[in-house]
Amino acid sequence: MTPTQADGYSRSSAAYVHVPFCTSICPYCDFAVVAGRDDLADRYVAAVCSEISNSEPWRPLEAIYFGGGTPSHVDPSLLGLVLDALALKHGIAVDAEVSLEANPEDFDTVRATSLHGLGFNRVSFGAQSFDPGVLVALGRGHQSGEIESSVRAAREAGFENVSLDLIYGTPEETTDSWNDTLSRAIDLTPDHVSCYALTVEMGTPLSRAVRNGAEAPDPDTQADRYEYADAVLGVAGHTRYEVSNWSRAGYECRYNLTVWAQGEYEAYGNGAHGFRNRRRFRNIRRLEAYVDSIENSRSARAGEEVIEGWDVELDRLFVGLRRVVGVATGEGTMALLDSDDGRRLLEAGVIVRDQDRLKIAKPLLTDAVHRSVIALQPPIVSTETNA
Repeated sequence: MTPTQADGYSRSSAAYVHVPFCTSICPYCDFAVVAGRDDLADRYVAAVCSEISNSEPWRPLEAIYFGGGTPSHVDPSLLGLVLDALALKHGIAVDAEVSLEANPEDFDTVRATSLHGLGFNRVSFGAQSFDPGVLVALGRGHQSGEIESSVRAAREAGFENVSLDLIYGTPEETTDSWNDTLSRAIDLTPDHVSCYALTVEMGTPLSRAVRNGAEAPDPDTQADRYEYADAVLGVAGHTRYEVSNWSRAGYECRYNLTVWAQGEYEAYGNGAHGFRNRRRFRNIRRLEAYVDSIENSRSARAGEEVIEGWDVELDRLFVGLRRVVGVATGEGTMALLDSDDGRRLLEAGVIVRDQDRLKIAKPLLTDAVHRSVIALQPPIVSTETNA
């Protein structure tokens, strides 16, 4: 993907729909999800459709992403109602990417065919690992064989873009098991692969276990796993286009490309985050509170932040530097390069200047670059005038 193509997604129109329902909650998860509350699914979808119908009209959507939670856990007909509401309110472009997250155990041929018939054309499976012991440690409800069968079901149903999410660095994982996971994932010929380091998030069962003495993920081991994944996926024909994402040419996630290009995207459902009209906003996180607000004709918003002035440039760097193509030169890049942090990062080869762009050359240190970006102060503008 060229810089021009990547930056072009700043003009894209997208939407995120949150589906919070899960069979069980993984010990590492800190998302706005619930388990054992399928009884609320009908009311929740009605609330989401109402939120959509009351939102500001927009142009046809070019990318739609159903995340969670586990969208594949609920009845496909309910997801279809949401797509209908989006089409009625905004319209959906003829060639739109319509994606959903799915668990392998939820995704059989019948469900795949139904979802594809509703208009979904991209599916991202939460495979995480092919190692049975790692799957148990991660609290996953599937076996490795179900990953394979779910991918086959998606292909048979006509899904044009199949992605696999993998998690590396679980203490139970060995070098051999991670290598095997990557090999078996590649054998399924996915169009897209995401690899994420296991992170201990505050307030999760995993964080409590670690606090009580359980082994925590080792950062050095995770770095080795990441670099091996990058090498192996590259040989298999997948190019890294963002810190944690690889794809075959032309199969990059268009919704994510919109987010990283500072493009605009609507957000619906509890805990959903969006960006429209220079405002980053978030919805009420708790499921019952979200539904109650919508049913009583109150706003779903829990807060918003206006992105203006210097913050526009900081925001551009923060999201754009995640991409391999980096960001175009601007006030923010110059401020970073002129800062003490920026000079150190440049000298260490963490960031590089490539013609008229700034890029992160060492993706494992992306968080360090982000911290430096957040600390940047706006340029001092002189107010003196000549007498």
